[in-house]
Amino acid sequence: MDCPPPPTLRTARLLLTPIELTDAEVIQRRFPHWEVVRYLDSRVPWPYPDDGALAYVRDVVLPAMARGEEWHWMIRLASEPDDAIGTVSLFDQPDNHRGFWLAPAWQGHGYMSEACEAVNRFWFLTLEKPALRVPKAVPNQGSRRISEREGMRLVGRDEGHFVSGVLPRETWELTREEWLARHAAD
Repeated sequence: MDCPPPPTLRTARLLLTPIELTDAEVIQRRFPHWEVVRYLDSRVPWPYPDDGALAYVRDVVLPAMARGEEWHWMIRLASEPDDAIGTVSLFDQPDNHRGFWLAPAWQGHGYMSEACEAVNRFWFLTLEKPALRVPKAVPNQGSRRISEREGMRLVGRDEGHFVSGVLPRETWELTREEWLARHAAD
């Protein structure tokens, strides 16, 4: 099945565009930093190979999007739409529905919270999924704060294999009903 790419999503400050093969260049430039990868799944190769982004976009992202199993966006500042500062993705996988990274220079400005809100809207309203579950390394406090601000609840604890090693992992959840109740006035 060849599904269309996800739509471009807009927020007050961001433009989220579906990942294309040409985005591999900026991903390769912005992604391979320890601050970015250390809490990602251990499937991410480290040190990151010179063709890591191209191989990932070509062999993983684009086929999964074509199958309608994953939705991936480049995060761009609306004021600089030709550049990108990170990615945000949704996955139709058990207990793993969203992932993201943001280049260090743009962290701490609320961009990821804004991007997550846009993709959560897509998850719950367009895809009509019943729940959003997000696993994360316990030391990843920035990611945890985003989940807390979104009204997510901690629903599980175990261990995960991350680029930085085996770490305690938490799974956070937000149901469609909870999300709709928080956005009733939207």
